[in-house]
Amino acid sequence: MKKHELSIAFQTDKRAQAYIELAKLVDEYDFDAVTVYCDAPFHPSYPPLMLMAQHITRARLGPAAVQPSRMHPIDIAAQTALLDDIAQGGAYIGIARGAWLEDHGVTEIKPAITAIRESVDIIKQLLAGESARYNGKVYQIADHVRAPYPLPERDIPILIGTWGKKLSAVAGEVADEVKIGGSANPDVVPVIADYIAVGEKEAGREIGTVGVVIGAVSVIDEDREQARQIARQSVSLYMPIVSKLDPTIEIDPDLMNRVQTHVNAGEEELAAKLIPDDILERFVFAGNADDIIRQCEKLFDAGARRIELGTPHGVKDSATGIHIIGQQVIPALKQYLQ
Repeated sequence: MKKHELSIAFQTDKRAQAYIELAKLVDEYDFDAVTVYCDAPFHPSYPPLMLMAQHITRARLGPAAVQPSRMHPIDIAAQTALLDDIAQGGAYIGIARGAWLEDHGVTEIKPAITAIRESVDIIKQLLAGESARYNGKVYQIADHVRAPYPLPERDIPILIGTWGKKLSAVAGEVADEVKIGGSANPDVVPVIADYIAVGEKEAGREIGTVGVVIGAVSVIDEDREQARQIARQSVSLYMPIVSKLDPTIEIDPDLMNRVQTHVNAGEEELAAKLIPDDILERFVFAGNADDIIRQCEKLFDAGARRIELGTPHGVKDSATGIHIIGQQVIPALKQYLQ
Protein backbone atom coordinates (compact mmCIF):
# COMPACT_ATOMS: atom_id res chain seq x y z
CA MET A 1 0.00 0.00 0.00
CA LYS A 2 1.14 3.55 -0.75
CA LYS A 3 2.31 5.60 2.21
CA HIS A 4 -0.09 8.41 1.33
CA GLU A 5 -3.22 8.61 -0.80
CA LEU A 6 -5.56 11.21 -2.26
CA SER A 7 -9.24 10.51 -2.82
CA ILE A 8 -12.31 12.37 -4.02
CA ALA A 9 -15.87 12.28 -2.69
CA PHE A 10 -19.30 13.09 -4.13
CA GLN A 11 -22.72 13.76 -2.69
CA THR A 12 -25.40 11.29 -3.81
CA ASP A 13 -27.84 13.83 -5.21
CA LYS A 14 -27.41 13.31 -8.95
CA ARG A 15 -29.07 11.77 -11.97
CA ALA A 16 -27.72 8.37 -13.02
CA GLN A 17 -25.93 9.78 -16.06
CA ALA A 18 -24.16 12.38 -13.92
CA TYR A 19 -22.59 9.67 -11.77
CA ILE A 20 -21.32 8.00 -14.93
CA GLU A 21 -19.87 11.21 -16.35
CA LEU A 22 -18.12 12.03 -13.08
CA ALA A 23 -16.66 8.54 -12.97
CA LYS A 24 -15.24 8.91 -16.48
CA LEU A 25 -13.74 12.28 -15.52
CA VAL A 26 -12.19 10.98 -12.30
CA ASP A 27 -10.65 8.07 -14.18
CA GLU A 28 -8.57 10.49 -16.24
CA TYR A 29 -6.48 11.11 -13.14
CA ASP A 30 -4.61 9.05 -10.57
CA PHE A 31 -7.00 9.18 -7.61
CA ASP A 32 -6.58 6.38 -5.08
CA ALA A 33 -10.22 6.14 -4.02
CA VAL A 34 -13.67 7.46 -4.91
CA THR A 35 -16.20 7.91 -2.13
CA VAL A 36 -19.87 8.85 -2.01
CA TYR A 37 -21.68 10.49 0.90
CA CYS A 38 -24.98 8.82 1.69
CA ASP A 39 -26.60 10.54 4.66
CA ALA A 40 -30.39 10.53 4.61
CA PRO A 41 -32.30 11.55 2.59
CA PHE A 42 -29.83 11.32 -0.33
CA HIS A 43 -29.49 8.26 -2.55
CA PRO A 44 -28.21 5.24 -0.63
CA SER A 45 -24.57 4.68 -1.53
CA TYR A 46 -24.39 1.41 -3.42
CA PRO A 47 -26.45 2.20 -6.56
CA PRO A 48 -24.35 5.31 -7.39
CA LEU A 49 -21.15 3.39 -6.62
CA MET A 50 -22.16 0.59 -8.99
CA LEU A 51 -22.97 3.07 -11.73
CA MET A 52 -19.54 4.63 -11.29
CA ALA A 53 -17.60 1.39 -10.87
CA GLN A 54 -18.01 0.34 -14.48
CA HIS A 55 -16.12 3.44 -15.61
CA ILE A 56 -13.30 3.64 -13.03
CA THR A 57 -10.28 1.51 -13.77
CA ARG A 58 -7.85 2.34 -10.95
CA ALA A 59 -9.41 3.81 -7.82
CA ARG A 60 -11.19 1.72 -5.20
CA LEU A 61 -14.76 2.71 -4.37
CA GLY A 62 -16.72 2.85 -1.16
CA PRO A 63 -19.31 4.67 0.94
CA ALA A 64 -18.61 7.24 3.65
CA ALA A 65 -20.37 5.94 5.47
CA VAL A 66 -23.05 3.27 5.84
CA GLN A 67 -24.90 3.30 9.15
CA PRO A 68 -25.89 0.02 10.81
CA SER A 69 -29.07 1.76 11.95
CA ARG A 70 -30.09 2.00 8.28
CA MET A 71 -28.52 -1.13 6.79
CA HIS A 72 -28.03 -4.56 8.38
CA PRO A 73 -24.48 -5.95 8.22
CA ILE A 74 -25.70 -8.89 6.12
CA ASP A 75 -26.87 -6.39 3.49
CA ILE A 76 -23.67 -4.34 3.75
CA ALA A 77 -21.64 -7.49 3.05
CA ALA A 78 -23.82 -8.50 0.10
CA GLN A 79 -23.79 -5.05 -1.51
CA THR A 80 -20.03 -4.79 -1.04
CA ALA A 81 -19.41 -8.18 -2.64
CA LEU A 82 -21.38 -7.13 -5.71
CA LEU A 83 -19.62 -3.75 -5.87
CA ASP A 84 -16.22 -5.44 -5.65
CA ASP A 85 -17.24 -7.73 -8.50
CA ILE A 86 -17.70 -4.66 -10.71
CA ALA A 87 -15.00 -2.34 -9.34
CA GLN A 88 -11.74 -2.88 -11.21
CA GLY A 89 -9.74 -1.12 -8.51
CA GLY A 90 -11.57 -2.84 -5.67
CA ALA A 91 -14.03 -1.75 -3.01
CA TYR A 92 -13.93 -0.67 0.60
CA ILE A 93 -16.55 -0.30 3.33
CA GLY A 94 -17.09 2.87 5.33
CA ILE A 95 -19.17 2.56 8.51
CA ALA A 96 -20.27 5.25 10.97
CA ARG A 97 -22.99 5.99 13.50
CA GLY A 98 -24.57 8.57 11.22
CA ALA A 99 -25.97 12.03 11.83
CA TRP A 100 -29.45 13.56 12.07
CA LEU A 101 -31.01 10.08 12.03
CA GLU A 102 -33.97 11.03 14.23
CA ASP A 103 -34.78 13.94 11.91
CA HIS A 104 -35.47 11.35 9.21
CA GLY A 105 -37.44 8.91 11.35
CA VAL A 106 -34.53 6.53 11.89
CA THR A 107 -33.95 5.16 15.38
CA GLU A 108 -30.28 4.65 16.13
CA ILE A 109 -29.35 1.14 17.22
CA LYS A 110 -27.86 1.23 20.70
CA PRO A 111 -25.33 0.74 22.04
CA ALA A 112 -24.09 2.34 18.81
CA ILE A 113 -20.40 1.53 19.21
CA THR A 114 -21.25 -2.11 19.92
CA ALA A 115 -23.45 -2.19 16.81
CA ILE A 116 -20.55 -1.01 14.66
CA ARG A 117 -18.10 -3.47 16.18
CA GLU A 118 -20.48 -6.39 15.75
CA SER A 119 -21.30 -5.26 12.21
CA VAL A 120 -17.62 -5.37 11.29
CA ASP A 121 -17.30 -8.89 12.75
CA ILE A 122 -20.31 -10.17 10.82
CA ILE A 123 -19.27 -8.54 7.54
CA LYS A 124 -15.77 -9.98 7.78
CA GLN A 125 -17.12 -13.46 8.52
CA LEU A 126 -19.52 -13.40 5.57
CA LEU A 127 -17.00 -12.04 3.08
CA ALA A 128 -14.48 -14.66 4.19
CA GLY A 129 -17.00 -17.39 3.33
CA GLU A 130 -17.61 -18.29 6.95
CA SER A 131 -20.87 -18.71 8.81
CA ALA A 132 -22.35 -15.43 9.99
CA ARG A 133 -23.31 -17.06 13.30
CA TYR A 134 -23.37 -14.42 15.98
CA ASN A 135 -24.71 -14.04 19.47
CA GLY A 136 -23.96 -10.47 20.33
CA LYS A 137 -25.60 -7.70 22.31
CA VAL A 138 -27.09 -6.22 19.13
CA TYR A 139 -27.12 -8.98 16.51
CA GLN A 140 -28.12 -12.64 16.79
CA ILE A 141 -27.59 -14.66 13.61
CA ALA A 142 -28.09 -18.41 13.16
CA ASP A 143 -25.21 -20.82 12.47
CA HIS A 144 -26.39 -21.79 8.99
CA VAL A 145 -26.35 -18.25 7.55
CA ARG A 146 -23.64 -17.90 4.90
CA ALA A 147 -23.07 -15.71 1.85
CA PRO A 148 -24.81 -17.42 -1.11
CA TYR A 149 -23.17 -15.12 -3.67
CA PRO A 150 -19.66 -15.00 -5.21
CA LEU A 151 -17.16 -13.74 -2.67
CA PRO A 152 -14.47 -11.09 -3.20
CA GLU A 153 -11.09 -12.49 -4.18
CA ARG A 154 -9.28 -9.73 -2.29
CA ASP A 155 -9.48 -8.30 1.21
CA ILE A 156 -12.03 -5.51 1.60
CA PRO A 157 -10.63 -2.62 3.70
CA ILE A 158 -12.93 -1.29 6.42
CA LEU A 159 -13.08 2.35 7.41
CA ILE A 160 -14.81 3.63 10.53
CA GLY A 161 -15.89 7.26 10.62
CA THR A 162 -15.60 8.91 14.02
CA TRP A 163 -14.15 11.70 16.11
CA GLY A 164 -14.56 9.79 19.35
CA LYS A 165 -12.01 8.11 21.61
CA LYS A 166 -13.97 4.90 22.17
CA LEU A 167 -14.92 4.24 18.55
CA SER A 168 -11.41 5.17 17.38
CA ALA A 169 -10.05 2.57 19.79
CA VAL A 170 -12.48 -0.02 18.38
CA ALA A 171 -11.24 0.88 14.90
CA GLY A 172 -7.70 0.34 16.15
CA GLU A 173 -8.67 -3.24 16.89
CA VAL A 174 -10.76 -4.17 13.85
CA ALA A 175 -10.53 -1.61 11.01
CA ASP A 176 -8.06 -0.41 8.40
CA GLU A 177 -8.81 3.32 8.46
CA VAL A 178 -10.48 5.98 10.57
CA LYS A 179 -12.12 8.91 8.80
CA ILE A 180 -12.31 12.36 10.38
CA GLY A 181 -15.11 14.09 8.51
CA GLY A 182 -15.58 17.81 8.03
CA SER A 183 -12.00 18.73 8.90
CA ALA A 184 -8.82 19.91 7.18
CA ASN A 185 -7.00 20.53 10.45
CA PRO A 186 -3.48 19.04 10.69
CA ASP A 187 -3.45 19.41 14.48
CA VAL A 188 -6.21 16.84 14.98
CA VAL A 189 -4.48 14.05 13.02
CA PRO A 190 -2.03 12.97 15.76
CA VAL A 191 -4.80 13.23 18.35
CA ILE A 192 -6.96 10.71 16.48
CA ALA A 193 -3.90 8.54 15.87
CA ASP A 194 -3.37 8.38 19.63
CA TYR A 195 -7.01 7.36 20.13
CA ILE A 196 -6.56 4.60 17.54
CA ALA A 197 -3.31 3.40 19.15
CA VAL A 198 -5.21 2.38 22.29
CA GLY A 199 -7.10 -0.23 20.27
CA GLU A 200 -4.06 -1.25 18.24
CA LYS A 201 -2.21 -2.03 21.46
CA GLU A 202 -5.21 -3.95 22.83
CA ALA A 203 -5.35 -6.10 19.70
CA GLY A 204 -1.60 -6.61 19.49
CA ARG A 205 -1.39 -4.70 16.22
CA GLU A 206 1.57 -2.54 15.27
CA ILE A 207 1.01 1.14 16.07
CA GLY A 208 0.14 2.92 12.85
CA THR A 209 -1.54 -0.10 11.28
CA VAL A 210 -4.80 1.85 11.00
CA GLY A 211 -4.53 4.90 8.77
CA VAL A 212 -6.02 8.29 9.53
CA VAL A 213 -8.19 9.70 6.74
CA ILE A 214 -9.19 13.35 6.82
CA GLY A 215 -11.60 15.04 4.48
CA ALA A 216 -13.89 18.00 4.00
CA VAL A 217 -15.65 20.25 1.53
CA SER A 218 -13.33 21.41 -1.25
CA VAL A 219 -13.77 24.39 -3.56
CA ILE A 220 -10.95 24.89 -6.05
CA ASP A 221 -10.66 27.45 -8.83
CA GLU A 222 -8.11 29.69 -10.53
CA ASP A 223 -10.09 32.55 -8.98
CA ARG A 224 -8.84 32.01 -5.46
CA GLU A 225 -11.03 34.54 -3.71
CA GLN A 226 -14.24 33.32 -5.32
CA ALA A 227 -13.41 29.74 -4.33
CA ARG A 228 -12.78 30.74 -0.74
CA GLN A 229 -15.99 32.75 -0.57
CA ILE A 230 -18.07 29.79 -1.72
CA ALA A 231 -16.17 27.55 0.70
CA ARG A 232 -17.03 29.90 3.54
CA GLN A 233 -20.71 29.55 2.72
CA SER A 234 -20.45 25.76 2.52
CA VAL A 235 -18.50 25.36 5.74
CA SER A 236 -20.82 27.66 7.69
CA LEU A 237 -23.44 24.91 7.51
CA TYR A 238 -21.40 22.41 9.52
CA MET A 239 -18.62 24.34 11.27
CA PRO A 240 -20.70 25.11 14.41
CA ILE A 241 -21.16 21.35 14.85
CA VAL A 242 -17.71 20.05 13.89
CA SER A 243 -15.89 22.75 15.86
CA LYS A 244 -17.30 21.18 19.04
CA LEU A 245 -15.81 17.80 18.10
CA ASP A 246 -12.24 18.98 17.52
CA PRO A 247 -10.30 19.06 20.82
CA THR A 248 -7.48 21.12 19.28
CA ILE A 249 -9.59 24.13 18.28
CA GLU A 250 -10.82 26.93 20.51
CA ILE A 251 -13.28 29.22 18.78
CA ASP A 252 -15.22 32.01 20.42
CA PRO A 253 -18.65 30.48 21.23
CA ASP A 254 -20.27 33.82 20.47
CA LEU A 255 -18.84 33.69 16.94
CA MET A 256 -20.25 30.20 16.42
CA ASN A 257 -23.62 31.28 17.77
CA ARG A 258 -23.74 34.18 15.33
CA VAL A 259 -22.76 31.91 12.43
CA GLN A 260 -25.47 29.40 13.44
CA THR A 261 -28.08 32.15 13.74
CA HIS A 262 -27.42 33.31 10.18
CA VAL A 263 -27.43 29.71 8.90
CA ASN A 264 -30.75 28.99 10.60
CA ALA A 265 -32.17 32.09 8.92
CA GLY A 266 -30.92 30.99 5.51
CA GLU A 267 -28.36 33.82 5.45
CA GLU A 268 -25.30 31.86 4.32
CA GLU A 269 -23.57 34.91 2.86
CA LEU A 270 -23.76 36.76 6.18
CA ALA A 271 -22.57 33.63 8.02
CA ALA A 272 -19.65 33.31 5.61
CA LYS A 273 -18.44 36.85 6.26
CA LEU A 274 -17.87 35.98 9.92
CA ILE A 275 -15.34 33.21 9.19
CA PRO A 276 -11.68 34.37 9.12
CA ASP A 277 -9.04 32.69 6.94
CA ASP A 278 -7.19 30.88 9.73
CA ILE A 279 -10.40 29.20 10.90
CA LEU A 280 -11.60 28.51 7.37
CA GLU A 281 -8.57 26.36 6.53
CA ARG A 282 -9.17 24.10 9.50
CA PHE A 283 -12.55 23.02 8.14
CA VAL A 284 -12.35 23.17 4.34
CA PHE A 285 -10.03 22.89 1.34
CA ALA A 286 -10.37 26.21 -0.45
CA GLY A 287 -8.59 28.39 -2.98
CA ASN A 288 -6.43 27.74 -6.00
CA ALA A 289 -4.15 24.77 -6.68
CA ASP A 290 -1.34 26.24 -4.58
CA ASP A 291 -3.66 26.54 -1.57
CA ILE A 292 -4.80 22.94 -1.85
CA ILE A 293 -1.25 21.66 -2.33
CA ARG A 294 -0.11 23.56 0.77
CA GLN A 295 -3.00 22.21 2.85
CA CYS A 296 -2.40 18.63 1.71
CA GLU A 297 1.32 18.82 2.45
CA LYS A 298 0.60 19.97 6.01
CA LEU A 299 -1.87 17.12 6.52
CA PHE A 300 0.46 14.46 5.14
CA ASP A 301 3.32 15.82 7.25
CA ALA A 302 1.02 15.66 10.31
CA GLY A 303 0.47 11.94 9.74
CA ALA A 304 -2.62 11.65 7.54
CA ARG A 305 -2.49 8.55 5.38
CA ARG A 306 -5.28 9.63 3.04
CA ILE A 307 -6.82 13.01 2.23
CA GLU A 308 -10.31 13.16 0.77
CA LEU A 309 -11.45 16.18 -1.22
CA GLY A 310 -15.22 16.45 -0.99
CA THR A 311 -18.09 18.05 -2.86
CA PRO A 312 -18.50 20.53 -4.61
CA HIS A 313 -14.86 20.69 -5.90
CA GLY A 314 -15.39 23.66 -8.21
CA VAL A 315 -17.02 27.08 -8.16
CA LYS A 316 -19.49 26.53 -10.98
CA ASP A 317 -19.24 22.78 -11.47
CA SER A 318 -17.34 19.76 -10.19
CA ALA A 319 -15.45 19.28 -13.44
CA THR A 320 -13.41 22.48 -13.12
CA GLY A 321 -12.17 21.55 -9.66
CA ILE A 322 -11.48 17.95 -10.61
CA HIS A 323 -9.36 19.04 -13.58
CA ILE A 324 -7.31 21.35 -11.35
CA ILE A 325 -6.81 18.59 -8.79
CA GLY A 326 -5.83 16.08 -11.46
CA GLN A 327 -3.61 18.33 -13.53
CA GLN A 328 -1.98 20.46 -10.83
CA VAL A 329 -2.50 19.11 -7.31
CA ILE A 330 -1.78 15.41 -7.82
CA PRO A 331 1.46 16.00 -9.80
CA ALA A 332 2.68 18.50 -7.18
CA LEU A 333 2.12 15.91 -4.42
CA LYS A 334 3.98 13.18 -6.28
CA GLN A 335 6.64 12.88 -3.55
CA TYR A 336 3.88 11.86 -1.14
CA LEU A 337 1.67 9.83 -3.49
CA GLN A 338 4.13 7.03 -4.27
